[in-house]
Amino acid sequence: MKTYNNYLNDFRTHYIMYIPLTIILQSCIGSIAAMYILMNSTMESFNFFQLTLCVVASMGYNAVIFAQLKSKLVFNTLILSLLVNILLIIINVIAYL
Repeated sequence: MKTYNNYLNDFRTHYIMYIPLTIILQSCIGSIAAMYILMNSTMESFNFFQLTLCVVASMGYNAVIFAQLKSKLVFNTLILSLLVNILLIIINVIAYL
């Protein structure tokens, strides 16, 4: 919990600097996840669900930023979006092999 609070305080301190960097990071991770989902065409309905989840997570983070919500909510949404997309990458890389 101490590490989370340290990262959150650093994010709040440099909020204006981190916003463009996190948008680029999150968009790149989301696009990689979408690429692996689309490359893996074994289960069509499950892939559609995964792609929808990937897009919702990525767009949700962008929406929270554009709505100018509190920095703690933006930080938590970033972590959630990155975790969801990285999990989808791992699932589809394993399935693609």
